[in-house]
Amino acid sequence: MGRRAKNKQGAPDASELETLISSKKLGKRKAHDEENERPAKKAKDSSLKKTQKKDKPAKKGEKKLASSKSHKKKKDAGSEDGWEDVDDDYAGGSDEEGLIGNLDDLDDEFGDDDEIIRGPVQELTFSDDDEDEIPSKPSKLKSKKSKQADRPTKIIPTGSSSSSSSDDEHEDEDDDRITMANMEAKSRALDAAAAEEAELDAEELRAAANEDADDFDMDVDSDDGQGDEDEEPFHLPTAEEREQEKSTGGPDLQVLQRRMRKCVRVLGKFRKRAEPGRSRSEYTEQLIADIGNYYGYNEYLTEKLFLLFPVAEAIEFFEANETARPVTIRTNTLRTRRRDLAQTLVNRGVNLEPIGKWTNVGLQVFESSVPIGATPEYLAGHYMLQAASSFLPVIALSPQPNERVLDMASAPGGKTTHMAALMQNTGVIFANDANKARTKSLTANIHRLGCKNVVVCSYDGREFPKVMGGFDRILLDAPCSGTGVISKDSSVKVNKSERDFTLLSHLQKQLILCAIDSINPDSKTGGYFVYSTCSVTVEENEGVVDYALKKRPNVKLVDTGLSFGREGFTQYRGKMFHPSVNLTRRFYPHVHNMDGFFVAKFKVDRRSKVPAAQKEAEVDTSVTAETVNATTTTISESVGFDDAEDQKYIEGGKRRRLRAKGLRPEPRKEASTAVSMKE
Repeated sequence: MGRRAKNKQGAPDASELETLISSKKLGKRKAHDEENERPAKKAKDSSLKKTQKKDKPAKKGEKKLASSKSHKKKKDAGSEDGWEDVDDDYAGGSDEEGLIGNLDDLDDEFGDDDEIIRGPVQELTFSDDDEDEIPSKPSKLKSKKSKQADRPTKIIPTGSSSSSSSDDEHEDEDDDRITMANMEAKSRALDAAAAEEAELDAEELRAAANEDADDFDMDVDSDDGQGDEDEEPFHLPTAEEREQEKSTGGPDLQVLQRRMRKCVRVLGKFRKRAEPGRSRSEYTEQLIADIGNYYGYNEYLTEKLFLLFPVAEAIEFFEANETARPVTIRTNTLRTRRRDLAQTLVNRGVNLEPIGKWTNVGLQVFESSVPIGATPEYLAGHYMLQAASSFLPVIALSPQPNERVLDMASAPGGKTTHMAALMQNTGVIFANDANKARTKSLTANIHRLGCKNVVVCSYDGREFPKVMGGFDRILLDAPCSGTGVISKDSSVKVNKSERDFTLLSHLQKQLILCAIDSINPDSKTGGYFVYSTCSVTVEENEGVVDYALKKRPNVKLVDTGLSFGREGFTQYRGKMFHPSVNLTRRFYPHVHNMDGFFVAKFKVDRRSKVPAAQKEAEVDTSVTAETVNATTTTISESVGFDDAEDQKYIEGGKRRRLRAKGLRPEPRKEASTAVSMKE
């Protein structure tokens, strides 16, 4: 017996064949189930007979599909009765042998009624409301027919289909027309069309921008006019009303904010929006007073800071002073690299990123899960907590290795250690600070960051030309009013007066002259001096720089090397400064998101001898001075001055000058006898 014959299924029993044939004659249904379910099925589906009689052609097609579908399902199911699909001819035999019941209740066409009874086809029929629809598509999708059944239902072409086909033909023709000969021309045409579209877009943008610029104020006026119909019109308080407000404790903050906004709007277009009979100065005074009350400044400082900017920008400056600047750190390149430091801090839960392209050692810290000033990296001297604005003067000075550098006001040591890192611990840096108590923190930071070329000293900066000189580069971060760091020290708002600014500017002028005198003009690599302040006032910045240019003719301003920042003022409220003052740089909190700062860089040259042309000019001036003196003497003689009386005062002045020089003056008797002999 072969291998296949062993596994072959045996012949079925006669009883199994009888049950199989009887069930086949019943249309592949059990007779017992049909006795119970057929009358109910007829009553249930009686309403569907009419609709199915109307759709006979479609149902005949569905009958074939449903039969094939039932065959497929039975084959896949693999029921216990494996001989169920032996012969389909049994279904076409006499059904009366196995049927029980009244056959007159059935429809004349058994095939249609049989399709109604079968389960799968009932799912394909729709409800009575959709009588005209033919559920033929689901059966077509699942039936195994030839390719003719997959043809589209819309055989007759409509206008849309014909047009689409014609368009496709045209597109095909156009695609076929592209050859090697006309490819270059077509690409040029496409480029020209794209260029024209770009020009049109640019013109539209420019036109829209111009329209917006021209019509913005009109739109704002119309909008505000509509809004003012509902709200109360803006009324500028008079002097009496201001006094009344002060007596009652001042207006509410919301009232102040609204009035400030209205004043800014009116001052933007004063002629159109001003109240009749009111001057610009009245609106400005009211706005300055409201700013002082709203932000907490004294009146003098509010006016001084307000006049530095346009009206709208001044509000931005005052608002920026109310928010803290970002926390920044400087990488100490003597101990680590910025990439390694950033990776280490990120692993400790610090969210940071580089400050900007203008510095390669700065990192900005957004949030930290650990104290940023107490990490192991901080204690090891890998970085220094330092404001971004403090990087600027060191970048402008750019100290080179093996140079002799002076930091005249160095505490707490951020700029000094930055210079030491740039010099790679070579050369010498003299870190000076007039306050001896502050040198403790300076020394601690120098040791922590590993700076070995720094000498700490405590002298008054005005004594430095006498103490030592001959420096290649000098950095002077002068003491100032601190109007650029109001966000850190809010006490500046109320404790600065006009006298403070006068004293500070006088001190800064003295320090800048001493620093210039301490520079070695013959330095091969240096001869540069940087002056910086953390103030934004003109008296402490451009005024001091212009004073130094006038007092030291061998000094000139050079470019700071900083790629950003606003230019310094060359004129301010009637004051005219040297044209080269525009080489200085200003930094504002509302523009650059850093503390207010000022940086100026000088180049000190050797003092040259006076040229011959200048000597002749001096001679001419001396001649003119002599003529002026002669005329004055003649006038004085005509007036009748007493020379004998004046001689006494002249001799006294000479004696004082001699004593000041350490010389012994002549005795008074000789002077008295000389006077008597003249008489």
